[in-house]
Amino acid sequence: MNTARQHPARVGVAGGSGIGVGASFGRFAVLVGLAVGVSLGLVGCDAGPVEIDRSGPVAGWPHVGGDLGGGRYSPLTQITRENVGSLVEAWRYESGDVTPTTSLQVTPILVDDALVLCTPRNQIVSIDAETGRERWRFDAKPDLAGIYNPLCRGVAHARIESGGPGAACTSRIFFGTLDARLMAIDAATGEPCRDFGEDGTVDLRVGLGDLRTAEYYMTSPPLVVAGNVVTGAWVTDGQRVDAPGGVVRAFDQRTGRLVWAFDPVPLDRKPVTAADVAAGAEYTRGTPNVWTLLSADEESGLVFLPMGNAAPDHYGGERQGLDYYSSAIVALDARTGERRWHFQTVHHDLWDYDIASQPVLYTHPGPGGGRPALAQATKMGHVFLLDRLTGEPIFPVEERPVPQGGVTSEVVSPTQPFPTRPPPLHPHALPEEDVWGLTPIDRAECRKLVASLRNDGIFTPPSYEGTIVFPGLGGGVNWGAVSVDAERGRLVVNSMRNPFIVRIVPREEAEGTLEGTDLVGAQPQEGTPYVVVRAPLLSSWGMPCTPPPWGQLTSIDLATGEIEWQRPLGHLQELAPAFGRFFEWGTPNQGGPIQTAGGVVFVGATMDRTFRAFDAATGEMLWSAELPASGHATPMTYRVGEDGRQYVVIAAGGHFPLGSPSDDAIVAYALPE
Repeated sequence: MNTARQHPARVGVAGGSGIGVGASFGRFAVLVGLAVGVSLGLVGCDAGPVEIDRSGPVAGWPHVGGDLGGGRYSPLTQITRENVGSLVEAWRYESGDVTPTTSLQVTPILVDDALVLCTPRNQIVSIDAETGRERWRFDAKPDLAGIYNPLCRGVAHARIESGGPGAACTSRIFFGTLDARLMAIDAATGEPCRDFGEDGTVDLRVGLGDLRTAEYYMTSPPLVVAGNVVTGAWVTDGQRVDAPGGVVRAFDQRTGRLVWAFDPVPLDRKPVTAADVAAGAEYTRGTPNVWTLLSADEESGLVFLPMGNAAPDHYGGERQGLDYYSSAIVALDARTGERRWHFQTVHHDLWDYDIASQPVLYTHPGPGGGRPALAQATKMGHVFLLDRLTGEPIFPVEERPVPQGGVTSEVVSPTQPFPTRPPPLHPHALPEEDVWGLTPIDRAECRKLVASLRNDGIFTPPSYEGTIVFPGLGGGVNWGAVSVDAERGRLVVNSMRNPFIVRIVPREEAEGTLEGTDLVGAQPQEGTPYVVVRAPLLSSWGMPCTPPPWGQLTSIDLATGEIEWQRPLGHLQELAPAFGRFFEWGTPNQGGPIQTAGGVVFVGATMDRTFRAFDAATGEMLWSAELPASGHATPMTYRVGEDGRQYVVIAAGGHFPLGSPSDDAIVAYALPE
C-alpha cells in the first residue's frame, strides 16, 4: 500500500450543533450488546493471487455521477464477480482538511491521469490517479461563518477551445463554495482562470437580495453542458417565507457571463430574467431551489433539475402558489433555460420530501432499441420512471387519496402521485403491530409514543399533536441517487427508513430559542403563524421504534418494473464491536452505489465503516473492506491506460449530522499486482 501525502495540521473552525439519527443509533447499538451479550469476530477476506486481465476496456469517470446523465455505471471489466474478493488497498490519500463537524461526501472525477476532488472546506486537490500522490492544491478560503456542517460533493470539468499554443485554462475545473461563489481554475496547475468572471470568480449572491449568514451556498457540483456552467444552491430549510429565491442559472464556461436564469414561478406569473437582474431586479423569493446534482442529455439539449421545496418546508399556507415546481423534475433547454416539461412527485409538499437525488438518464428496454428515459428516486422510497423527452410516466402513476386535516390555514392536497411500478422500496405506514423495541419495556414505550402521534400512513399532514413522517426526512433515497446498468436493464439503489416526528406549534406557544439544524430541532418559519419542531422517532433509550432493516440495497428490473432482489445494507459491527456483525439489520446510510460491466455493485454509505461489493445479479455480498471511517460518499472507478489496473475509489470521511466521526481519507482498491 502507498500512503500518499498526509497533512499534519487538522485544526478547524467552530461548527454548529451536530444532532442526528446516527448519534442515537450508536447508543442503540450499545444497548443491543448489553441485551444480547453475543461475541462474534470480524470476518475478513483473504486476497489470494490473481492474474490481471489487461485486455479489457479503458475508461474514466469524468463526472461525479459517472456521466452527464448520472448513470453511475462503468464499462470496465478487469474486476469481476470472480476476482473481486482479491481486491486490496492500493493507496490512501489524506487531505488534512478535517474537523469534528466536517463531512466528506465527495466523489472524485478523473481528468486525464489525475483525480480531482474538493475537501469539505473548498480546497481543490489534484492527485495522481495511480499513486494517490498530490500534484497541486487550491484553497478557495470560503467564509465559514454559520456553516455547521462543511461539505462538498464534487467538482465539474470542461475543455475550452485553446487561445493558442501554451494557453492557460484550456482544461477547467468548476466548483461552488460555501460562501456562494462559482469558481474556475486550471486543471493543470490549480491556478484561477482569470478570464472567468472576475479573476476566476462569479458572485452567486447577485440578484438574490437580502441574504442572512450561511443561508445560501453550494454543496453539490455545477453541471457543464452546451458551453454553460449550470448551478443551483442550498437554501437553509425552515427559516422564513421570504427565503432567497431558488433560481437556477447558467454561466458561459469561458467568460462567466450570465447566459440564462430559470426563476421557478408558476406559469401564470412573469419570471425574473437574467436581463431583469442586470437592470437591478431581484429573483422571486421563496421559490423552490436545486441543491443536489443536476443531469443533462447532450443529444436532446436538455438539462434536468431535481427541485426542492418552496419556503418553508412544513407549512404552505403562505406560499401563494410558489410550490408549483416543488418536489418536481423540471426539464429545461440547456442553451436558453426555457422550460420543456415538469413532473411533480409530491403536491403541495408539507413533509420536506424535496427531490434529494440526481435524475438518472438511461434507455428504457423496449422495441426499436429502447426509449430515452429518466429514473427519479425520492425520499418516500418511490422510483418514478419517465420519458425524458416528454416527462410522461413509462408505467402508470396513480393519483390516490391521502390523509387530510392539516393545521388551521393549511390546504392539504387531496391526492398524491403513486408509481404503480416499481413498487415502493419501503412500507407506507407504521401500524401498531409493527412498532418495534429491543425489550418489552422499550417496545411498550414506543407503542405509547406512536399512539400519541398522528399516524395515518404516508402523507399524513403535519399536526399540532405531532405527525409520524415515514420513511423519514432523509429518505428513502437521498443524494446518493441510483445506479443504472443499461446493458442489463438493472437499477440498483440504497435507501433507509428512519421516521421523524414533525410537530406544528403555534408561534405564541413556542418556548425557548428556535435553534435547530436541517435535520432536527426547531425551525422558526418566519412569516407564518407556526414554528415547526422535528425529531427522529426513537424511544427515550435512543432506540428505533421501527423494525429492521433500517437500511437496504435494492435491485430493480427496468423492463418489468419489478424488484429483483433486496437485502439489508449494513451491520452493527462499528457501533457495537463485540457482536455487531451478527446483526445484518442495516444502518442509516448516505452515499450511493455504482455498477460495473464486471457484474459488481460497489457501495459504502453505511455507518459501519465497511466498503462492500455485491453480485449485481443476485445481491450476494462478494467482498468487504474496513475503511478508516464511514464511507458516506458514492465511489467511482477508472482505468487510466491499457497497461494499468482498474481502481475503485471511495471517500471515507464520516458524516457529522448522521453521527459518524469525521475523517479525511480517499482510499483506492485494485487487484494485487
